[in-house]
Amino acid sequence: MANAKTYERSHVSTTGSRSFGALDWIALILLIVGGINWGLVGLAQFDLVAAIFGGQDAMLSRIVYILVGLAALYSIYTATKVNSRNP
Repeated sequence: MANAKTYERSHVSTTGSRSFGALDWIALILLIVGGINWGLVGLAQFDLVAAIFGGQDAMLSRIVYILVGLAALYSIYTATKVNSRNP
């Protein structure tokens, strides 16, 4: 339990705001990729992820879609965590 508290404190600055760790940056990049992809699908009916990785049913495309979804869930979790710390 002490390790978890040490880790948690290392990601919180003196002002109480949370700094970005590696997982946060990965999630942000995946959310940007997903957002751009959905924007292209909506505007031009073009799925960039599918075009790069061999179609929507290709294994690599499916992995990217899953990672983007997990990044969104992680972002929801961190947003509620940060929000619960700030009164």
